[in-house]
Amino acid sequence: MLTDKEVKNLENLTRENRINVIKMVYNAKSGHIGGSLSCAEIMTVLFHKCMKNFKPNSKNYENRDRFVLSKGHVSPVYYSVLAQLGFIEKDELMTFRKLGTRLQGHPCLWCPGIEVCTGSLGQGVSLACGIALALKLDKNPARVYALTGDGELQEGNIWEAFMQAPQRNLNNLTVIIDRNRLQIDGCTENIKSLEPLKAKLEAFNWDVKEINGHNINEIYEALTYTSEKPVAIIADTIKGKGVSFMENNAGWHGKAPNAEEYEKALKELEV
Repeated sequence: MLTDKEVKNLENLTRENRINVIKMVYNAKSGHIGGSLSCAEIMTVLFHKCMKNFKPNSKNYENRDRFVLSKGHVSPVYYSVLAQLGFIEKDELMTFRKLGTRLQGHPCLWCPGIEVCTGSLGQGVSLACGIALALKLDKNPARVYALTGDGELQEGNIWEAFMQAPQRNLNNLTVIIDRNRLQIDGCTENIKSLEPLKAKLEAFNWDVKEINGHNINEIYEALTYTSEKPVAIIADTIKGKGVSFMENNAGWHGKAPNAEEYEKALKELEV
């Protein structure tokens, strides 16, 4: 359990990440806000409290925990966290999606702190399985975390990965599902229902945790949980979390705010 001081600090870092997301997407005039905001707590807790040896110039960087952003379109929050950790300068965030930038719309290897290029939906968990297997073969104690979207779970390739991980005893793998129940076309359950999601993953022989994806302590406890099986975390979240007119609105999956919306969003987040 985290202390009250640690929780408060993580809440402040999360707020900063949400503000950075709004600024980056507004400045670029394009990008994915809704899903970046829904996973802000998850990304903040993961990188600031759970990822071992994941620091610039770490003396034990070879044994660092690995992260794969399977839902690569939410790169703004990823870049914001990397800036907080010192992998990139905070000023560089405003180059997001600009010509020649290291901060592409989807994560690419030329940005420090990025493990793999991602964005083709459904492939990130497979990549994470491969990394986890390689670490086991090398007897490396590092853990692999992958963040996927629930709309992304409609891809067939991802279920091949869910079958592969238990088969290979990848108990060094944790997959976090950002369960905000919305995708670009609307509600996931109307487009291609995922339920009963927990039962399906358990049937694939995963150890499954269900949490409030905006509760700092629940996130921390789930991310630090280990098992003899691969771990899947279903994190119930709100798309567009933190900005009233963006919350639970599929229209904010992938568009930039105008000037009025930008000012209103910042005013809400900076309180």
